Amino acid sequence: MMRLLRRRRRDAGSTHDTAEGTTAENSASESAAPENAAPENAATALLPSVKHADRFTFQDLVAEATADIGSRPARLVMTILGTVLGIASLVATLGFAQTAAAQIAAQFDGVAATQVVVTPAKAQSGRENTTVAAGRLPWDAPERVKLLAGVDSAALIADVELADGETITAVPVNDPSAPITASPKLFATTQDLPDAVDGELVTGRFFDDGHDERGDRVAVLGQRAAERMGINRVDSQPSIFIAGVSYSVIGIIDGMERRSEFVDGVIIPQGAARADFGLAAPSELAIHIVVGAGPQVAEQSVLALQPDDPESLDARAPAASSDLSQNVQADVNVVFLILGIIALLAGGLGIANVTLLSVMERIGEIGLRRALGATRRQIGGQFMVESIVIGFIGGIIGSALGVVAVIVVAAVQGWSPVTDPLIAVAGIFLGALVGWGSGWYPARRAARIEPVAALRGV
Repeated sequence: MMRLLRRRRRDAGSTHDTAEGTTAENSASESAAPENAAPENAATALLPSVKHADRFTFQDLVAEATADIGSRPARLVMTILGTVLGIASLVATLGFAQTAAAQIAAQFDGVAATQVVVTPAKAQSGRENTTVAAGRLPWDAPERVKLLAGVDSAALIADVELADGETITAVPVNDPSAPITASPKLFATTQDLPDAVDGELVTGRFFDDGHDERGDRVAVLGQRAAERMGINRVDSQPSIFIAGVSYSVIGIIDGMERRSEFVDGVIIPQGAARADFGLAAPSELAIHIVVGAGPQVAEQSVLALQPDDPESLDARAPAASSDLSQNVQADVNVVFLILGIIALLAGGLGIANVTLLSVMERIGEIGLRRALGATRRQIGGQFMVESIVIGFIGGIIGSALGVVAVIVVAAVQGWSPVTDPLIAVAGIFLGALVGWGSGWYPARRAARIEPVAALRGV
């Protein structure tokens, strides 16, 4: 605006210098002109056309708005801070949501995508619609499926049912005064169970094929079952009593994300279960496979185990994607998105508050500009551009900080950072959009200030 006034003063001086030299010519022209042309010439003389260089252009508007922004650096920092925090929170929360969703998907895929479970098929029997096993897993099932391509390891698993009143305890004497506790569940498996279900030995060892063939009375305890029994080491050869039969504890196992029930149970060799508890047949075969081999192994395993009647077995291969993991990812995204929007609204309110305060403090300046010829549109546009520029700068800084926050947190947690570049770019323009929305009301209020009222209040 000030540059426009200076250009008008310079052009007015040059016009005055040339006006005297053309007086005679103008007089002759007016006397020769018709009478009906006099009003038009007078109006042209009173309202000369404004040159394009003297008009208040958009470049002038941006220059005036940005000059005022830089004149108050402290206020600029405080105003931008709200937008920075809002955009950074939104970008960071969406990045955290994507990173967390990727970790959740990796956890689900790591557990499900490398496992095939083969069980006997079920068939209805009798009038009560009870189900019975239509097939049977052979005792040498692990050795058969290990020959298939894509199979890493396999183990037979069976649930061993104890008779009524029989329990598993760490003491040989039954104390009637002791509180009744739930007995851990008893499983009979083959030697490759830790590899098949990703188990980790806490201490001791797992039984081998020799224990199974001889029917040795050895047991491996799950971590939580060992804690309840008060057993935390195996070098002293502790024993547990399963239905009154003594079994030596040779190891404690943990992990087993695929079959978490083993952590609360007691595991014995299938040879001992067949000899002591009459185990008739295994209940399932757990197969650890390479990623992507699920459909192939599921189809070939039933043929390898029951070539004459493959329909008597049921093989469950991992799905391409887990519905549960997708639902968890969607819930995480919604929660983080809500938090980011709340933070962004807080930043927008901060811009609106500071911009409105700036309007109140600059009423005198607004009145002076209106008195010098500035229109309401130009006054409102100036404050609107200020808000947009502030939001744009805050969007740039906030997007950068949000991406950096995602990378730092992922590096600390040992995760793989996942963030969409489009979100960071959108955060920049979203900051400008928030600035536009936040500056609308203050700009409208500044444009409606009358010059006389503004100058009177100075």
